[in-house]
Amino acid sequence: MPKILVIDDEKAIRQSIRDILEFEKYTVDEAENGQQGLDMALKGSYDVILSDIKMPKLDGTELLTKLMAQGTESSLILMSGHGNIETAVDAVKKGAFDYLAKPIDLNRLLVTIRNAMDKSTLVTETKILKKKIGKSYEMIGNSKALNNIRDMIEKVAPTEARVLIMGSNGSGKELVAREIHAKSPRAGAPLIEVNCAAIPSELIESELFGHEKGAFTSAIATRKGKFELAEGGTIFLDEIGDMSLSAQAKVLRALQENKITRVGGDKEIKVDVRIIAATNKDLKKEIEKGEFREDLFHRLSVIPIQVPSLNERKEDIPLLAEHFINLVCTDYGMPIKSISKAAITELQKKDWTGNIREFRNVIERLIILCGKDISDKDVKQFA
Repeated sequence: MPKILVIDDEKAIRQSIRDILEFEKYTVDEAENGQQGLDMALKGSYDVILSDIKMPKLDGTELLTKLMAQGTESSLILMSGHGNIETAVDAVKKGAFDYLAKPIDLNRLLVTIRNAMDKSTLVTETKILKKKIGKSYEMIGNSKALNNIRDMIEKVAPTEARVLIMGSNGSGKELVAREIHAKSPRAGAPLIEVNCAAIPSELIESELFGHEKGAFTSAIATRKGKFELAEGGTIFLDEIGDMSLSAQAKVLRALQENKITRVGGDKEIKVDVRIIAATNKDLKKEIEKGEFREDLFHRLSVIPIQVPSLNERKEDIPLLAEHFINLVCTDYGMPIKSISKAAITELQKKDWTGNIREFRNVIERLIILCGKDISDKDVKQFA
């Protein structure tokens, strides 16, 4: 049940607000001054805090400042009988969810509370989603090969060096790119991903650099490209070995001059992005065939990182199995299944040509098709 804290030095006001909110099925606590309210707010978990501004010991504005400094997740609504527009604007600027003038209008109070509750719910859902996404992109394992990658990330991430990540499909190149961005000074800015293999060659330049209105038949409006969208952050060019030679030339220019030009335009646009590229191809062989520019290769591979295949780090399979079992069972709302040591041994015997991606699919299949626990017989039958 939603919890609300009412802070006001006038008992009659606290009681009247409490009566209204409890009638609406909210759980309500009271505090008679700002200091008591602060102590209760820091100890308890309140969805919404209603606080008067003029109070002894600690006024509402000071309370707001202290709660914001503590990173409160509660929505704070300030109330005052002496306020004006400037007071309301100032309160919201400092982090208050809203401001109510006394005497409190009942309908306005309930609408504001509901809106604040919606915000609290959204914040909670966002946190859960971020945790879920974070778990999806974890690098799982303690093998020497994976720890070497982690060491490289720790050294490279704080710098502006361009990174070329190499490895077979499904080995986790995207995870490495995300980890580099997350540990870099650019972590607060966007990480923009571009799958160069998934975009037709005739559209790749527009996708990367944007286009001006009328640049081609379907260009009905000016559009920013991925380089502009990644401003201040990182652009991850996945499967760069599949990029056309003309697009490669423009990427090279962007690297050399930190400038791009939209398709159909002549204006140079300055960009500040860090480039991380990835490929499952042997780019040196592609250079020999004339399919990849050698100068671009040397620009991109300031720091080359070779991601090991799953076959090269089979000692990580027990941890990976546990991780994906927890992840898949949670997604499906199922009880967490266990897996036997014999089943793990069978998984370690397999040739994982599809790497981590294939491994996750196999674990999901086992969870769906097996009984309570996953045995070695299940692995032999379904993997």
